[in-house]
Amino acid sequence: MPELETVVREIAEEMRARPDRGEVASYIPELARADANAFGIAVVDREGRVVVGGDAEAAFSIQSISKVFTLTLALGKIGDRLWRRVGREPSGSPFNSIVQLENEHGIPRNPFINAGAIAVTDVILSGHQPRDTLGEILRFLQFLAEDPAIGIDEAVAASEQRTGFRNRALANYMKSFNVLENPVDFTLGVYFHHCAIAMSCRQLAMAGRFLAHNGRNPATGFSVVSPERARRINAIMLTCGHYDGSGEFAYRVGLPGKSGVGGGILAVAPGKASIAVWSPGLDASGNSHLGRIALERLTQRMGWSIFG
Repeated sequence: MPELETVVREIAEEMRARPDRGEVASYIPELARADANAFGIAVVDREGRVVVGGDAEAAFSIQSISKVFTLTLALGKIGDRLWRRVGREPSGSPFNSIVQLENEHGIPRNPFINAGAIAVTDVILSGHQPRDTLGEILRFLQFLAEDPAIGIDEAVAASEQRTGFRNRALANYMKSFNVLENPVDFTLGVYFHHCAIAMSCRQLAMAGRFLAHNGRNPATGFSVVSPERARRINAIMLTCGHYDGSGEFAYRVGLPGKSGVGGGILAVAPGKASIAVWSPGLDASGNSHLGRIALERLTQRMGWSIFG
């Protein structure tokens, strides 16, 4: 098997040279400022070795990748009762579809589309103030990544709040079905801010380690979640982590993963590594175009697909 350092370096070089880079998200105006030529990759293996390439130290808005961590927190708070308020099935529709929500009586299809993540955020918020809840989410990520420097990009959060009309519609529709318990503005305030958390590929790959190792931090042995819960979160990432492009990602990459419209992808090679890639240009489904290609190259060359 080739050396991981060689593979990562060669993938970073190939992605830097490719002319097809996708389209940078513009519906959140602040995201449109991202450098379309950027590409970063970081891999943390089971021995704790960190291998990076390209712009792996540059911070970017993780957007919907934060939903992996809010799902983990919500399951820790109320366990399987969460599934009374959100489903576990692929959507097959755009991530901000209100038509699907109407057809399913206000119950979001899964926790990774916008409506589902808003419902998950509402669970974490219940019984707390928005500022305290946001602090809890941020501290959780800082703890997982072992980096207290992780913070929120306030410009991105403000941009989302100014333009988040579709998310307000989704939240109000769910509120009409009593799916949300808290005031819509409170829940959305937390949601917009946790999507605006900024991390580098290195930090993100570090934060995802527990999902690659049966719920444990392999460096410390600390258990973040049970092995069963880690497997189930990975299962939802595999089937739902890339919106209506989830099947294509599973077919080509063969790993559980979660994308964000900031151009990042967190991927998990169970028992082997946690991987983060970033390239701001998106494909038609809102997933990083070069990020998916880079992960496909990585799994092929390292033999890491969960399908053998």
